[in-house]
Amino acid sequence: MTRRVLHALVLAVAGMAAAGSIRAGFPVDAAPVARTADPAAASDLRIIGMRRLTEAQYRNSIADIFGTDIRVSGRFEPIVRPAHELIASGARAASISPAGIEQFDAMARQIAAQVFDPARRAQFVTCPAGAGEAVTAGCIRPTLDRLGRLLFRRPLTPDESAFYAGLAERTAPAGASFEKGLELALAAMLVSPHFLYVVERAEPDPAALGRLSLDDYSRAARLSYTLWNTTPNAALLDAAAGGRLRDPVQLRSTAERMVASPRFENGVRAFFADMLLFERFDELAKDPVVYPYFNQAIAQALPEQMLRTITDHLVTRDGDYRDLFTTRRTWMNRPLGALYQVPVSRSQGWVPYEFPEGSDRAGLLGQAGFLAMYSHSGRSSPTLRGRAVRELLMCQPVPNPPGNVNFTAVQDTTNRAMPTARIRLTAHNTDPVCSGCHAITDPIGLTLERFDGIGSRRAVENGAPIDATGSMDGTVFEGAAGLGRALAASRDTTTCVASRALEYATGKPVEDATRIDGLTDRFSAQNFRIRQLFLDVVTMPEAYAVQPVPLSGPAARTRRR
Repeated sequence: MTRRVLHALVLAVAGMAAAGSIRAGFPVDAAPVARTADPAAASDLRIIGMRRLTEAQYRNSIADIFGTDIRVSGRFEPIVRPAHELIASGARAASISPAGIEQFDAMARQIAAQVFDPARRAQFVTCPAGAGEAVTAGCIRPTLDRLGRLLFRRPLTPDESAFYAGLAERTAPAGASFEKGLELALAAMLVSPHFLYVVERAEPDPAALGRLSLDDYSRAARLSYTLWNTTPNAALLDAAAGGRLRDPVQLRSTAERMVASPRFENGVRAFFADMLLFERFDELAKDPVVYPYFNQAIAQALPEQMLRTITDHLVTRDGDYRDLFTTRRTWMNRPLGALYQVPVSRSQGWVPYEFPEGSDRAGLLGQAGFLAMYSHSGRSSPTLRGRAVRELLMCQPVPNPPGNVNFTAVQDTTNRAMPTARIRLTAHNTDPVCSGCHAITDPIGLTLERFDGIGSRRAVENGAPIDATGSMDGTVFEGAAGLGRALAASRDTTTCVASRALEYATGKPVEDATRIDGLTDRFSAQNFRIRQLFLDVVTMPEAYAVQPVPLSGPAARTRRR
């Protein structure tokens, strides 16, 4: 990063702090908000949270604001997932390191250069009437105000507008063109916390004395990132400006249009990728000696197959969520065809496929993506698979093993005296320290042992037949298909997805069991349709209510440290 660009970045962040929008060491809680267009209302607004954009949200936002032809290249620092929570919750505490800021700055300069390239800039430059085609000083402020509204998901405050316009104007007289001034100002906006974070503001709730609720623009951002995984568009910002998202009837009408849009599929993809820990696919590696046919093309296709199955069933077909664990319909491409032993021609791309009746491939848990992700590099793992079912699909945390566990018996897959995973785990579980946790994971995972560490079908291990019987909470079944039916019949499964949906929208785990039970009951009454679940989530008054945080006194000082 050059000294000049670094100086501009410091000026940008310092300018935001001077405007009162942020405080040093962001993210912050309960900091006063910068002046709004309505000075009388400004004193009532409070910043109550900041959620860092994920990589997908950043890319989607750039594409929606500037066009899909804008290239975004660079490394994104990962958001740390809290234990047993969503990345959406981790985003509330996600900071950006100095190296991360340099990456965002490099991306910002590349994006700004493309936006104001001569081939594109006419789409983005707003000039006064009668100004002609030339970009003059009079075009700077209207252009930045319009783009700033989209980037910050709200109108710029007067101080912000003056700061960015001044930054552009100071650059132009130094020998650069007005376009270069706009470019520098846009790059500064793109590294502002108000773009990199979804800043949530609240104001007193007129319907509940002593409580706060999200303001109009924060509601627009929450709707858009929850349902579409991208920034609010101009129409949604207009609805916020008109106060329509505060009226329950108009809020529901807006949300209904959004869940009916094709863009809802993007939101569903993002939600399940978060819920099912899809970031693990980035680190998926298999022993080439044990699995010589596993390659990069297969590894890249596994998560896409799962997401296509999910969205086809839940969005395209508007299916029952419970049937996601029993459906025989999926999608195939040529690399996966070799793994599943299904013929797919090279020219077909992704094609729908239905496994034959009675197949043990039924449901998500019979797909190679789930089976490979929850296996070791050189062997399957009933324990990892059973734990994933408990934690991801039923929201039942399983304790980590103690550090002194002896895994020798489980890892010795060549021991002819213990040829199958069931026998090896039985020997391992004689240790009373281990047996408690294994009792709630292994009877589930052992039903998936007809699939090896990459999800290929097998009937024997080391020449011995595989016993795929198992149980869960008193229900006995066999194979992946039996496990899928047990999950479909369990209320824990639907309660889990309901609680995760609310956590995903609000960015924090929900500890109110009564609220979750009510949401699950409505989910059940609506035949477990995912559209209806998300529609309920984003129109619940509780989803926009927040507890007020003291702005002075010892409690506030402790919170801000």
